[in-house]
Amino acid sequence: TPPKPVCIKSQSTPPVMATLLASILPAACSTSAPALLLRAFPRLRLRRPLASPPRMSSSSAAASPAPADAAGGERPTAAPFGSWRSPITADVVSGASKRLGDIALAGDGRLLWIEGRPEEKGRMVIVKEDDKPVDIIPQEFAARTLAQEYGGGAFAVQDNVVVFSNYKDQRLYKQPIGTGSLPVPLTPDYGAPDVSYADGVFDPHFSRYITVMEDRRTSSLNPATTIVSINLSNGDVHEPKVLISGNDFYASPRIDPTKKRMAWIEWGHPNMPWDKSELWVGYFSESGDLTERVCVAGSNPMLVESPAEPKWSPKGELFFVTDRGSGFWNIHKWVEHTNEVVPMYTLDAEFTRPLWVFGINSYDFLGKSNHIVFTYRQLGKSYLGVLDCDSGSVSLLDIPFSDLSNVVTGNDYFYIEGASGSIPTSIAKVTLDENKTKVISFSIVWSSSPNVMQYRSFFSTPEFIEFPTSSPGQKAYAYFYPPLNPMFEGLPDEKPPLLVKTHGGPTAETRGVLDLSVQYWTSRGWAFLDVNYGGSTGYGREYRERLLKKWGIVDVDDCCSCARFLVRFIISDSNSTVAFIAIYKPPYFIVRWRMGK
Repeated sequence: TPPKPVCIKSQSTPPVMATLLASILPAACSTSAPALLLRAFPRLRLRRPLASPPRMSSSSAAASPAPADAAGGERPTAAPFGSWRSPITADVVSGASKRLGDIALAGDGRLLWIEGRPEEKGRMVIVKEDDKPVDIIPQEFAARTLAQEYGGGAFAVQDNVVVFSNYKDQRLYKQPIGTGSLPVPLTPDYGAPDVSYADGVFDPHFSRYITVMEDRRTSSLNPATTIVSINLSNGDVHEPKVLISGNDFYASPRIDPTKKRMAWIEWGHPNMPWDKSELWVGYFSESGDLTERVCVAGSNPMLVESPAEPKWSPKGELFFVTDRGSGFWNIHKWVEHTNEVVPMYTLDAEFTRPLWVFGINSYDFLGKSNHIVFTYRQLGKSYLGVLDCDSGSVSLLDIPFSDLSNVVTGNDYFYIEGASGSIPTSIAKVTLDENKTKVISFSIVWSSSPNVMQYRSFFSTPEFIEFPTSSPGQKAYAYFYPPLNPMFEGLPDEKPPLLVKTHGGPTAETRGVLDLSVQYWTSRGWAFLDVNYGGSTGYGREYRERLLKKWGIVDVDDCCSCARFLVRFIISDSNSTVAFIAIYKPPYFIVRWRMGK
């Protein structure tokens, strides 16, 4: 049984961890902090080098520079850990980043994306790639949906027409790109933003837009969710027509190239979509209704699975991701004439993420070819590859990102969201050779924080750690950030205080990417530990389900186990006390823990 932590709950939820800890522990940011820490924890000593724990490897493409190199060859100043001066201030942390939303390709092959701008109070703007990026929607509009609270899937594009959800009234609007025309409403004005739309697709065969609709007019606590069609044939506003209803939740309506079939995901209470969901295919009648339906995956009571991300190939075959059998989300294909599901690429890795938001796009077909560009997550790192669906061959691609998410494709190129321990969240354009097996060009076309690279010499590179939990034979994972500042080094025989952070839950994941709220502390001489406790995503269903009926137990226990594991390599006396500060979002807690007590 782990030591019971003493928790002090904060009622506020400040925007960044630096602000939180500075307000609760003001002395921690002052030059007197080391003296305070040493008085509280006088026996903080190194037992053996931290590099000796097993299974520790760099999760970043580029290592942090050596202090002497970053300081222009001058020897760093020796100063107590926690007192180091750093240019990464609270203002830098809170104002540095734009937020990235959905991405898509316009008819001319150029990238469209949604970015949230701090200088515009977080307004989400659709932007198009050009010599100089161009805003698509007017100043008084914002592309954001409130469907299922977390949103996502706020816009879609066909050729040079965009349909998007407007944040203020939650109505759908249509707007041509580059004509100077104003957005035209497609859905009724209900007098309040009580009806939201998300994850839509164009259906040109019937001149309509098909989308998930969430209706909160009757009950905000139990809204009605359906898949509906919106008429695009004229300028009139029509009431949405319900195509699919009856279950609690829907996502990912996707129409095949022949325009005869549509796939979608659905699930119901008490399940979340990563617990158990179903993949369905419906067949359109001549009137556009779905008259025949078949459940492709998820209906077998003897087989627990959570299919996601249905996608039709250019040949009209249905691909999707599911975790049947292995417990890992892998790419599968539906063989329609036999109603069989076959795996396309089997690996103990995750090829998608939990469906907290709409519009997840972890893989895509390269143009009209039968090649899939995919991403997957395995043991704390993302990988990128191309799958030839005809031969089954796989080619892994090397790019400077260690974390990858959404991808959209052209014929021989694609755009991908990524980051690393030294690169902020970005969008890169990647061009492949004619065999679609090698990268011939890589360029970043958008960055959430282009100005932060001036602080690169202060960035601590995360190390991926596998550690034993309190359950025999069970492992969990974390990222460790050592203190780093090119201008300073610690005093002889002094070791840094340790901050331990837990991400929000359940099923979230810390991914070892550049985060200035972490670098704020490491550049001041703090060690930082970011834990993917049991229940985190990225490690398969069994790992994710460790938290079932044990939220608040397993996560705390794993954080204590990780701290204990590190302390074996840091502290000379197991009865010494270390600073153990856990950050939960939300709510926030401060925890002080005595080793061995």
